[in-house]
Amino acid sequence: MVETLKRIFIKGGVTTPNELKQVIQLAKALNLESISFGSRQDILLPVKENQEHLLKTYFPEFKQDIEQNLKFQNIVSSYVCTDVFSQTSWLSGTTYLYLHEEFKYNPTLKINLVDPQQNLIPIYNGHLNFIASKNEDYWYLNLNLPGWNKDINYPVLVFTWNISKIAEAIENEYQNYDNVQDLYNRINELVDSNNKVITEPLNIPHKPFPYYEGMNKMGISQYWLGLYWRNNKYDINFLDEFCDFCMDYRISRICITPWKSFIVKGIEKEYKFMMEKFLGQRGINVRHSSLELNWHLPVNDPEALKLKRFIVKSFDQNDISTYGLTFGYHDRSEHPQYFTSMIIEKNPSPKMANEFETINSYNVLYCKNFNPNTREYIPYAQNVEEIELPGLLMKLSQLYFLQLDSNSENIEKPKENKDTGISENKVHQCKDCMTVYDEEIGDAEANIEPGVAFEDLPSDYTCNLCGAPKNTFQQAVLQK
Repeated sequence: MVETLKRIFIKGGVTTPNELKQVIQLAKALNLESISFGSRQDILLPVKENQEHLLKTYFPEFKQDIEQNLKFQNIVSSYVCTDVFSQTSWLSGTTYLYLHEEFKYNPTLKINLVDPQQNLIPIYNGHLNFIASKNEDYWYLNLNLPGWNKDINYPVLVFTWNISKIAEAIENEYQNYDNVQDLYNRINELVDSNNKVITEPLNIPHKPFPYYEGMNKMGISQYWLGLYWRNNKYDINFLDEFCDFCMDYRISRICITPWKSFIVKGIEKEYKFMMEKFLGQRGINVRHSSLELNWHLPVNDPEALKLKRFIVKSFDQNDISTYGLTFGYHDRSEHPQYFTSMIIEKNPSPKMANEFETINSYNVLYCKNFNPNTREYIPYAQNVEEIELPGLLMKLSQLYFLQLDSNSENIEKPKENKDTGISENKVHQCKDCMTVYDEEIGDAEANIEPGVAFEDLPSDYTCNLCGAPKNTFQQAVLQK
């Protein structure tokens, strides 16, 4: 019997435990044991032809469409990163939630609402990419429209509360134009908007890909949890119980990521032990290797998953570091969607092969400076066999760390004191427990990367040992 994937659209990947339980109820009605997450923060369910009627019976309020005949698209946003990873100061979680609700229509174009300071949610893989600027409540707009030869930037900054209206107008009008200035003039006629002149070009800082799993500190008294399944098949019985736990312990939202995982924010400090106990009783692993977390694979592709496991095993056996890098896989017979540092392309089988068995061949590409936001991919190897891929990717990983030597963000080592031969390093020290914050090292527990000045730490930063607030730190000199 024919089976198709149904997509349940979750705007920005943000859902509540109660809404997720409705999805689970539908999954149970479909006799499923698991659900999967999609690349655009949506939920995927395999549905047989004779089960189509159950969608309207159990889940009428959500939009569904058959994946291989897409008409509508889910809205992607970096709400999941707020209060968890680096963020633009004015862009709050509440702003994202309001923006999600502003979209009263069902977009057929892919729309991204993203913060350029984070590195978990892809910035440029939409048709309309709204990217937060330094100006409060204003966004750059990058256009990568179907049928246009290249992506191009909108000539003005877009006001937060005009985003949905401008997106809908562009969707209705873009096919009538072939250049951005004429399209902009037409949108200006249709939408009464509060635009702002662009005074400086968009600059997206390149940051290493973050580790997004496990229990992590969030502010002074809260934690966030990231959960990841290797095969992207999340057990519905576990999820059902997990939703009940969230509702019992006042956790209001669950956030789906584009990396086939989900994050729960706002776990109160007093409930942290109960969450850990809940996970432990069910044997849930929350510390996968970063070698596994930085992969993006197509959904329900056993061949891609098998290839990833083979490569990850080789990385592990050779003690290779891939911190900060991301890997993707796609079949060249399908339309590519790149947003990772490196890509493995599977070449189509030769047409002449017919019924003869052939050996799969692959191409390896990497993006300029290993930064996906450059959107410029460089061929590294072509028509290689599977057995060669781990070695090639290891060499590329080493090349990544080598090119970091010329990175403009490198910090010079401290100068030595000529009188004593001892180098001095200015740091900030907690007055309560004497814990040191050194900007050269950062604070891994608080997801503060090396190079962040103490003055630039968030106002709710706390000592990672005793929890004392930021204002209890005082400047000190560390001798080395």
